Amino acid sequence: MEQNKSSLTSLISAFGRAYHSRFDTPKIFDDFIAKDLISQKEFSDISKNMIQGIQFFNKEIAQRFEDNPDEILKWITQVQLSPTPLARAAYCEKVLMNEIKLGVKQYVILGAGMDTFCFRNAQLKTSLEIFEVDLPSTQEFKIDRLANAQLDIPNNLHFVPMDFTKQFSEERLVKQGFENQKTFFSLLGVSYYLTKDEFINLIKNFFAQVPSGSSIVFDYADETLFHEKGLSNRVENMVKMASASGESMKSCFIYTEIESMLDDLGILIYEHLSPANINELFFGNRTDYLTAFETIHYIHAVKK
Repeated sequence: MEQNKSSLTSLISAFGRAYHSRFDTPKIFDDFIAKDLISQKEFSDISKNMIQGIQFFNKEIAQRFEDNPDEILKWITQVQLSPTPLARAAYCEKVLMNEIKLGVKQYVILGAGMDTFCFRNAQLKTSLEIFEVDLPSTQEFKIDRLANAQLDIPNNLHFVPMDFTKQFSEERLVKQGFENQKTFFSLLGVSYYLTKDEFINLIKNFFAQVPSGSSIVFDYADETLFHEKGLSNRVENMVKMASASGESMKSCFIYTEIESMLDDLGILIYEHLSPANINELFFGNRTDYLTAFETIHYIHAVKK
């Protein structure tokens, strides 16, 4: 089966989470369901492709572990692929669980891909409505994978097909049962690919019809994105790979700029995590290659 670009991206992201759940200790974010959404052949094929691409990422590592493909895969996964997706998911779900205690009734996952929150938290099926927003083709792909894994879609999980980066439609959410009540949004791995105007307009649309106390977690790249090389050139590699895939990174922000843009919308930054904060919270005392990605920050912001 030939995958469209968005489904392939979702598959690779799921691979990173599955690899971490299976092989890394301690866990930053244990997505123990992810492996069920990937076939053994796909896991093997993605692994082989990454190993074969080591020359692009790091020629020294390629030579050092020439006879140890497992270590090459570990290096690529832990240095380049997994740090940001793992840590931002861990942070987002930590915030969400606290927001649920504070009365959140709806969770909107923007760019959900192969997200498995619903299946890892069945205890919330009567208290939290979950809306997964993504491209129709990506959602069809995921629904097929859920069926293959014999995972039944619970009544509190709602699929909302939409290219929200082009045009956000609250109407489509409402058709799936979305209501004007306290809501938590996640927008992870998206802001870099939007212009600044597109990004802030998107945030404005999200919060237009939800009450005070509704909030969002998102990640963003700081002003060093396009000249920071990072550990083993991983930041530079990330920017290059995005461009090569046809989805160039478009924006980066100074913190005060984000703060001002959100304040104009009546949204207050409740918490901001810098790369140093992220490293301390999620990557401390590790003996492997995992460290927080340079230039990437996380924000939890709340509607006043």
